[in-house]
Amino acid sequence: MRLENKVAVITGGGSGIGKETAKLFLHEGAKVAIFDVFTGNVEKVYRDMGFAKDSEIKNTLCATADVTKREEVKSAIDATIQRFGKIDILINNAGIIRDALVQKMTEEQWDKVINVDLTGSFNCIQAVVDHMIQRGSGSIINVSSVSGIYGNIGQVNYSAAKAGLIGITKTLSKELGKKGIRVNAVAPGFIRTPMTAGLPQKILDLMTEKTPLKMLGDPIDIAYANLYLASDEARYVNGCVLMVDGGLVV
Repeated sequence: MRLENKVAVITGGGSGIGKETAKLFLHEGAKVAIFDVFTGNVEKVYRDMGFAKDSEIKNTLCATADVTKREEVKSAIDATIQRFGKIDILINNAGIIRDALVQKMTEEQWDKVINVDLTGSFNCIQAVVDHMIQRGSGSIINVSSVSGIYGNIGQVNYSAAKAGLIGITKTLSKELGKKGIRVNAVAPGFIRTPMTAGLPQKILDLMTEKTPLKMLGDPIDIAYANLYLASDEARYVNGCVLMVDGGLVV
């Protein structure tokens, strides 16, 4: 029970990495608020989360929230505090891709990814940071990507947003560390999620071959990284970017 008596907010928590993180956190004793932009995802959480016991249902709050809309974020944060009394952990996991080569990328593709993947995380941090400062503790984890460190062809928008998250992580680790708040990032490699499910098989095979472990990651691999950074075991870890990529960018 590494997160006993902790309250965690997980954005994009209705599927993929967010969903696996929510399940793991519940198993480790946390109360979890799952935010997702898709009402369908939120509605089906209780049907397919695989709750092991009634207490896990009682310890879960599900909210439809678009992280690009500050009023929706604030409303969901307020509802979480009202329900559970506090927030200890924020996982900025919500993200999308809209890939294209730079000369073909539309303004809409650029704006959408930047707004969700970067500005959305900023909105969530701003909504919760005063609460964490007042309590004198907290852990913020930004789900970045190896694309934000090394770049990736066809992902200038995504790479820029994920690099921006690393910049936010580094800066806020300095701003908020003295307030008792740790800020870290996880940088996944290629993970089997609904977001990557639409990629051609030849691309998945190529990335598998390029990864020294000769396998793609699963959402649970990132969930365990989130668990470590959220737990008190990482109490002296601040400003870290933890790559979980099977050695893809060694």
